[in-house]
Amino acid sequence: MNPRLKLVVADDHPIFRKGLIEVIAESDEFEVVAAVAHGEEALRVCLERQPDVAILDFEMPRLNGAEVAARLREAGSATAVAVLTAHKDPTIFNRALDAGVAGFVLKDNAAEEIVACIRSVARGEPYVSPSASRLLLQRRDAAARLQERHRGLQDLTPQERRVLRLVSENLTSKEIATRLGTSPRTVENHRFRICEKIGLSGSHSLLKFAFDNKSALAAEPDAP
Repeated sequence: MNPRLKLVVADDHPIFRKGLIEVIAESDEFEVVAAVAHGEEALRVCLERQPDVAILDFEMPRLNGAEVAARLREAGSATAVAVLTAHKDPTIFNRALDAGVAGFVLKDNAAEEIVACIRSVARGEPYVSPSASRLLLQRRDAAARLQERHRGLQDLTPQERRVLRLVSENLTSKEIATRLGTSPRTVENHRFRICEKIGLSGSHSLLKFAFDNKSALAAEPDAP
């Protein structure tokens, strides 16, 4: 028998949180190791308990779901994150995915979808509520339009694409080098070649380009 997946649930609405746990408890595949009410506590217990999956309310106080996901990623945590939200909002959707969230579930559908979402993200596969799939298509369309406007993006190597995404997270060359296991000088060389390929000039042009197109860049694959 496979060991049960360990879960952390975080939502600041106690009735919703209780109902979600009851739905999850109907399956013997899962064990909820902690249930908390705000983002700081969610981050703490995830770092301490290292659950397989964290299910986080996007709108909770003291760090929202995307902020918790981003900090877990920065800490090198292997916990897969799914966020819950009441809104079909492209800004929320993009912020969640940009932060490394693997699952995106609308609260209206949580009772029906949460188990499928947990199973999916635990396998390393993304999950988006079918009723929110339009947001995913919009994100992909934005990536396609960016490729059209800047043909040089197609010439970037996988490593250059990774560097460009990390630039969009406002990381320095030294921080990017640490993340990628390389040297700051190598990162600077990547940045120079990226600017050459997509026709950017000026000391802050790459940072501005990366910020302005963060969600579209995150939707692109590493390889052309």
